[in-house]
Amino acid sequence: MPKITYVQPNGESRTVEVSSGVTLMEGALEHRIAGIDAACGGSCSCSTCHVHVDAEWFAKTGEPDEAEKDTLEFAIEPSATSRLSCQVEITDDLDGLVVRVADEQA
Repeated sequence: MPKITYVQPNGESRTVEVSSGVTLMEGALEHRIAGIDAACGGSCSCSTCHVHVDAEWFAKTGEPDEAEKDTLEFAIEPSATSRLSCQVEITDDLDGLVVRVADEQA
């Protein structure tokens, strides 16, 4: 199983194993990662699972599609490497992925 590191706004990090085929959001919820609210349940209709992907990993997560880009407009302080964790599917290639939970969810 790929290991994913979720970094909290205060710098505290937690590395967990997440099954391939589920989303980054589902992995966060399974492991009770603070700050990933996922109010819409993963339907890409809110921005409460907003994360910042470390730059070295961003290309491996894929580009956000238009629906995700539109939804990210509602995120608080999006960055060039912002993603909705509900839209990032975990694959074996993402073993070691590091994401930073947004300071605040919209």
